[in-house]
Amino acid sequence: MNDKSANRMRTKPLSMDIRKLFITLLLNVLILFIFVNGAFPIQNIEPEEQAFALPEENISVGDFVRYAFENNPSILEARESWNASIENFQVKKGYPDPKVKVTYFPSPIETRLGPQDWNVTISQAIPFPGKLSKAGDVAKFDAEIAKLKLDQAVRDVIVSIRESLYELQYIRKAKLIARQNEKLLEHLRKVAETQYANDRTALLDVVKAQSQVGQLHYDRLLLDELEVTEITKLNGILNRSPEELIGKINLGKLNPVVFSLEEIYKMAEENQEEIKMASMRIEKARAKADLSNQKNRPDFNIGLFYAGIGDPDVPVPPEDAGRDAIGIQAGFSIPLWFGRNKSRVNYSRAEERKAKASKAKRINRTRTGIRSMYFRLNNSERIIKLYQENLIPQALGAIELSETFYKEGESSFSDFIETQSVWYNFQLTLARAESDYGKYIARLERLVGREITHLDDESILGEAGEEK
Repeated sequence: MNDKSANRMRTKPLSMDIRKLFITLLLNVLILFIFVNGAFPIQNIEPEEQAFALPEENISVGDFVRYAFENNPSILEARESWNASIENFQVKKGYPDPKVKVTYFPSPIETRLGPQDWNVTISQAIPFPGKLSKAGDVAKFDAEIAKLKLDQAVRDVIVSIRESLYELQYIRKAKLIARQNEKLLEHLRKVAETQYANDRTALLDVVKAQSQVGQLHYDRLLLDELEVTEITKLNGILNRSPEELIGKINLGKLNPVVFSLEEIYKMAEENQEEIKMASMRIEKARAKADLSNQKNRPDFNIGLFYAGIGDPDVPVPPEDAGRDAIGIQAGFSIPLWFGRNKSRVNYSRAEERKAKASKAKRINRTRTGIRSMYFRLNNSERIIKLYQENLIPQALGAIELSETFYKEGESSFSDFIETQSVWYNFQLTLARAESDYGKYIARLERLVGREITHLDDESILGEAGEEK
């Protein structure tokens, strides 16, 4: 055996062992990477079905709120958006993925130690210290905004439920009023027909009584259609089938506002989700400006280089012939384009000024909306007091007086019918004012972001927050 063959026997096994070790290590890293990143997906576990269902009778607003919190698509969408933003926070704070680069040479490159058949490079980018934390701050504000959007979605659904329930309560109360007046008018119509047969009343009185009965029939049909429409709307909010029935509801009594207008303005600025989001966007813009400053600093890169070297085909190879090459790499980026870097910072500052202007606009719009809704609320309260304390008692007294005069022959049957019609319309007006009062309370609380009929914050909105 010559010296050349002996030298190859000494160097080749060592070179082959290093290759095998490196390739085995690389395959293990790739398998681990594939497994961790979900190439072998885990079966998703379906969430359990919600057990809560609406009771058949005496349903409270809290029952509707709990059901909607579990089933309303807008709330579910906002909740998943919040979950996604939380996961994005972890993504933004994480290091970039390492890179693996493999190069194969169809025509090997000749080196002093032998031909280079292939090489592998593994590199890892390392952002400038502080850059990932600033990116995490921006993502954290996104998560906070998503949380506020979830609160906003819950609040809007609660307000929509309350508005729909007050409208449904009015319709059902109007149906009851119409049914009672229909019975009364039916009795009066028969009396008028009997009196006409005995020549004690005019034909016009009979016609008027019959027309009033016909109008009440139409009102009842209209109210039936309105009830079905409102139930369908409410079922849509609850994500139920349109044909699902809504039993007897219990909205409780109407409470007055216990805060002054100035206090309501202040509470709105502190509690309204839109204003909170505007403040959060200002903080986010500042964090983005800080991140822009960080992006003007270099990023670093480290890596490992490995090249497979074959045996040289030379008469007298060197002692280390065929030995594979290993190298360590290091580098950094150069933030050379100063104009782009400056524009990036200026863009973030402009976004901050825009967010401040947006917050001021939102506050002004909220104050205007509160003042308008506060007027409507007070007007509804005045109408309720007017009809409860004055007009309806007077109309009822007018009916009794008109009936007495008619029996004594001092007034016509038409006067009796007319007073009954006025009483009927007054009852409907009172029911509408009570429904509007409840709606305006709900809409005002939407602008304020909390309960305004109690001194503490133990409200429906607060209960929903506890559920969350």
